[in-house]
Amino acid sequence: MNTLDLLLINKVLVAAFTGWALAQLIKTIIHLIISGKFVMERLVGSGGMPSAHSATVCALTTASFIEYGADSFQFALALIFAFVVMYDAIGVRREAGNHAEMLNGLMEMFARLEDKNICPEDKLKEFIGHTPIQVFVGAILGIIIAIFIC
Repeated sequence: MNTLDLLLINKVLVAAFTGWALAQLIKTIIHLIISGKFVMERLVGSGGMPSAHSATVCALTTASFIEYGADSFQFALALIFAFVVMYDAIGVRREAGNHAEMLNGLMEMFARLEDKNICPEDKLKEFIGHTPIQVFVGAILGIIIAIFIC
């Protein structure tokens, strides 16, 4: 078998990738419904409902558990990795997004005072973190996907 064939039959990898892809697709559809606009960046961007980070790592962890067992180093690594990623999504990246939102507001205020416009490229990205519910829904999605694939 060649490398591509081996990657495609790796259930753990397929589950993790599928978790990410499905979460990104759902996120894009939800954004389209709420805003009425299709935004291509939502297909790969961070932030939003559900958390693709959580879906990915929970699919990875669940598939590792199913394939290798609770006593395996693969499951142990995936579980710790999942905790770190989800904690980061709720904590550090969410706060960074809040700071970006505040700084963008300040930039707009100063631009109005100077009667200038701010280019969209100059704005900081605000959608980078997640609320706890976005992380939870992503985690459940990842678990379901891994059970289905494995």
